[in-house]
Amino acid sequence: MTNSHRISLADMAKNNQKILLKGSSRELDGQHAPTVEELTECLFFSPGDGRIWLDDQRMLLIHSSSFGLLRREIIDSLGLDKSRDILTRTGYLSGLRDAELIQKRWPDSDPASIFKAGTHLHGLEGVVKVETVHFEFDTEKGLYDGEFIWHHSSEDEENIAAYGIGSSPACWMELGYAIGYVSGLVGSLVIFREVECQSMGHSICRVIGKSAELWDNIEDDIRFLNVTTNDADISTKPDPQLDQMEPEALDDQPKMIGVSAAFTAANHSLQKVAPTNATVLFTGESGVGKELFASMLHKFSRQTGPFVAFNCAAIPENLMETELFGVEKGAYTGATNSRPGRFERANGGTLFLDEIGTLSLAGQSKLLRVLQEREVERVGGISAIKVNVRVVAATNVDLRKAVEKGEFSEDLFFRLNVFPIHLPPLRERKADIPLLINHFYHHFCQLHQKAPSGMTQTARRALLNYGFPGNIRELQNLMERGVIASEEGEPIDLPHLFRNEFIPEEIIYSVNHQGTLSHADSRQESTESLLEHITQFVGGQGHLDIEKLEQNLLEEALNNAKGNLSEAARRVGLSRPQLAYRLKKNKQNSPEK
Repeated sequence: MTNSHRISLADMAKNNQKILLKGSSRELDGQHAPTVEELTECLFFSPGDGRIWLDDQRMLLIHSSSFGLLRREIIDSLGLDKSRDILTRTGYLSGLRDAELIQKRWPDSDPASIFKAGTHLHGLEGVVKVETVHFEFDTEKGLYDGEFIWHHSSEDEENIAAYGIGSSPACWMELGYAIGYVSGLVGSLVIFREVECQSMGHSICRVIGKSAELWDNIEDDIRFLNVTTNDADISTKPDPQLDQMEPEALDDQPKMIGVSAAFTAANHSLQKVAPTNATVLFTGESGVGKELFASMLHKFSRQTGPFVAFNCAAIPENLMETELFGVEKGAYTGATNSRPGRFERANGGTLFLDEIGTLSLAGQSKLLRVLQEREVERVGGISAIKVNVRVVAATNVDLRKAVEKGEFSEDLFFRLNVFPIHLPPLRERKADIPLLINHFYHHFCQLHQKAPSGMTQTARRALLNYGFPGNIRELQNLMERGVIASEEGEPIDLPHLFRNEFIPEEIIYSVNHQGTLSHADSRQESTESLLEHITQFVGGQGHLDIEKLEQNLLEEALNNAKGNLSEAARRVGLSRPQLAYRLKKNKQNSPEK
């Protein structure tokens, strides 16, 4: 099979009928992998090069008191809400990483044990001892319900040492970890809340986790989890248009949603530059949200004028000058009225020039002059008009390369590139996908007055693993299509989402003989490959040279991974340090040495 191919609706339906993962903590017997011992074996210390590994992920070992000092400094500097934002997101990303680790390392394990492994890892990493009260999950419907008791919380110990007993829970990072780990496994947003906490004087910490739709109100939970400039303190500028809107209309306003490191970096850059008058250049692929970022930049800026957007690729070249700079009556046949251009209309505000890389060289020259002189002259006009406009540009092409090819003005590039902000593609923001799915699902259910019963596990896993060449815009379109195509009271399934898109074969799963998800063809292919290797190392008397077989397998895995040790280790089921050690050992024992 090829790396990507079109899947028929019949094939998808056939696969979906086989997938149903339900379970609970009652099914745990302590014998299923990964056990605490197996997880402990994944932790390696490499003092020679100053690194610690949990499987193939680098870890840090720091003093709890040092973490407490860092936590206190953040709270004293930023306040409780901002500090809770940061620590919750930190824990969320850590939990998401651990969920990925467990799924890759033990893909065939019992589902309940996979969920339980997060409690072991939380303890192994020295954060808290977790006692399971109960948990139940149904990944077909994306539902989860659980309750846990936390003992010896490191976060509580440091919080109490710094501030004493208070009136609110303090295990922010640990809650974020639980949300990230379980959401990563279920494929939809699962919210955890701390109903008892040692920082409030209780003897233990008690947390309850449920799928987002099972809680009455999750606005506060989302607010602390999500990185957004909606709560930024960088501006208190009133928006009269928003003041006049009905509450329902306000819910339809675009929102910036994300928690990933790449999104956070872009968001922080936005907050730094927004209060200034500096020119900003947004770069990134189509559909990553450049216009949304530009509008948020304007919202939190000092400008009191309007936000005017102009797509340079959507206007014919012969109309470009008229649209940007305006036209006087009688300037040409058909010009029956004088009309201001985008620069005049954006006076006192922000002009957003989208797809700036498509502007012709003649248009670039005229735009450069306006940016330098801060004045425009209408087509057919005889006098210059002063304008006070903040220019924000966006492009999905590499302007530096365009300058080298002579396709873009070097002077204009440096005029625009005062404060560049790169917006990452959605495939580099995997941590944001569950949040975006949850947002778009509820938004389009309300917009189209539809009531599906959630999403199937196959649909969620497909969205989490899909490459999204159209980025957030494509995810938004897929979710709207899924909501519209779904049946009342039935879950959104894979055929509702995907029609003509290329679907990687890795996202199509079936149930193996143990009742867990696995890729349909991977087991057969790996078994056939292994048999081929074994036959090459069987001698004339039927003896198998195990060491040569292992050396060959490991070297082939490394070659297939193009020298990437971490990727090769994942392919053969070892940790990175284990693979490096065995390769070195086999090389030393080689007869050629």
